[in-house]
Amino acid sequence: MKKIETKQEYLNYVDKKSPNSPILKNCFNAFWVGGLICSIGQIIFDFCKYKGFDDTACSTIVSIVLIGLAAILTGLNIFNKIGKFAGAGSLVPITGFANSIVSPAIEYKSEGYVMGVGGKMFTVAGPVLVYGISTSIIVGIIATFFV
Repeated sequence: MKKIETKQEYLNYVDKKSPNSPILKNCFNAFWVGGLICSIGQIIFDFCKYKGFDDTACSTIVSIVLIGLAAILTGLNIFNKIGKFAGAGSLVPITGFANSIVSPAIEYKSEGYVMGVGGKMFTVAGPVLVYGISTSIIVGIIATFFV
């Protein structure tokens, strides 16, 4: 085997050994799976609207149902397969939030419910929640005084 001496030789070696990613196929899968998730959300929204709920209640119900479904599917190891197939198409909608909460909890279940599940559940989503909630409080305070 020839010794790699330059950066360019290394890059050429890596390019030759690395499999090509089917970018167009991956984008298509992300598009239609993400669209399917959003369509399911719209169907739930329209059903709630048909039942007489206002827009705010419909939006809340859609969020709860999609997060619940994603959490259940993650627990059954189905959502991870969908995520591997669809990539960002399944992780960008609100379903990705549920997956990021449930996955670490399942992974650390063997360490107990308090230190394992409770302690690791928010490792991924924790910073997002902290900054998201903090930002919403600051924006709410600013809006209260200036709007």
